[in-house]
Amino acid sequence: MPVTPELPATSREWHLLSRPVGWPKPEDFALVEAEVEQPGPGQVLVRNQYLSVDPYMRGRMSEAKSYVAPFELGKPMQGGAVGEVVASNAEGVAVGDHVLHFLGWREYAVVDAKQAVKVGPAEVPALKVDPEAVPLSTYLGVLGMTGLTAYAGLLRTASFKEGDSVFVSGAAGAVGSQVGQIAKLKGASRVIGSAGSDEKVKLLVEEYGFDAAFNYKNGPVSRQLREAAPDGVDVYFDNVGGDHLEAAIGQLNRNGRIAVCGMISVYNNTEPAPGPRNLARLIQTRGRIEGFLVGDHYDLQPQFVQEAGPWVRSGELKYRETVVEGIENNLEAFLGVLRGDNIGKMIVKL
Repeated sequence: MPVTPELPATSREWHLLSRPVGWPKPEDFALVEAEVEQPGPGQVLVRNQYLSVDPYMRGRMSEAKSYVAPFELGKPMQGGAVGEVVASNAEGVAVGDHVLHFLGWREYAVVDAKQAVKVGPAEVPALKVDPEAVPLSTYLGVLGMTGLTAYAGLLRTASFKEGDSVFVSGAAGAVGSQVGQIAKLKGASRVIGSAGSDEKVKLLVEEYGFDAAFNYKNGPVSRQLREAAPDGVDVYFDNVGGDHLEAAIGQLNRNGRIAVCGMISVYNNTEPAPGPRNLARLIQTRGRIEGFLVGDHYDLQPQFVQEAGPWVRSGELKYRETVVEGIENNLEAFLGVLRGDNIGKMIVKL
């Protein structure tokens, strides 16, 4: 079994100590030292280089029943990660290869190299990636779960078709920014985005090619959306929920479709959030609202990578990353995602 010589005896990893109530607090977590283990049969040891932090992780910190098991208390948390194989006990995966896996929130991880496990916001298989084709970090974002979420949600769940007008909330985030650009590449008649700062609004229009965008902090979302989409919207891609969802229902055209990807506005609520007050409008518009999880759509991954890879390499599909340095700042990066500090994908570089 080939092993690189300079392996440390211990590495650092983040543990969940208690389940947050409302906004997560630093005392709910701990950065601890753990032994660096050698890989068993069929396993590889990976030195993580980039870690992903994502809004859905907030749900895994709760005990509430959901689509994926909660994080275990006193155990390392999980998330997307990409890194270099530094020891291999698996056929077909060599020291020096780069792999994508789901044992993030830590510096080193022993990963089963062959097991085909459930994908999505649970474990993903260890997949070889090519660091020469595109930057490694893109496999956590534009060409990874984030990009596939945008692709599947827009094209399959929302049944997007050429000529549709599209509204995206949280549009400067990792998923939202890809949704708007893919819609434009696929022939949308108009793409509107909402974001939380004037800087992000400018980015959406000037760099990502949105036709219109607005800062939801500058006034009622319903009014700003009516002004940005006077002819209504055919597709709404929801990352926020709350007043954004209500506004989109109000502007939905006949046979309009709403794909619910996330509702970050309610993730830290301690009381149930009120639902949209205008659901009856779905009757008038014959509208459809449907939630989705990317893990249900991994059959689209080959098609997505085949189509999106050339877009990324050519610059047609632009992406931004907010990079935070150091495992010690992993928690702060995650909290930053909940606050909306990031532009594009939030990445932790080790």
